[in-house]
Amino acid sequence: MADPKDYWTQKRPDGLWETKREGASRASSVSTTQAEAWERSKDLARSKGGEAYLKGKDGKIRERNTYGPDKFPPRG
Repeated sequence: MADPKDYWTQKRPDGLWETKREGASRASSVSTTQAEAWERSKDLARSKGGEAYLKGKDGKIRERNTYGPDKFPPRG
């Protein structure tokens, strides 16, 4: 299920890096470097209380940051 508070950083076919809200059809922002796009994703996720995901060039999730309340807190 798509959560509009979550943001993804991923490489585009044209070689640029995009920040994209989960479920959106267009990118929120486009950057020339992965670092710039990742910072933007974290800033947006932090402001919405969501999660930021960083996809590597291979398409696998490399890093993930959660902001706001934890959706699955540990028991105990």
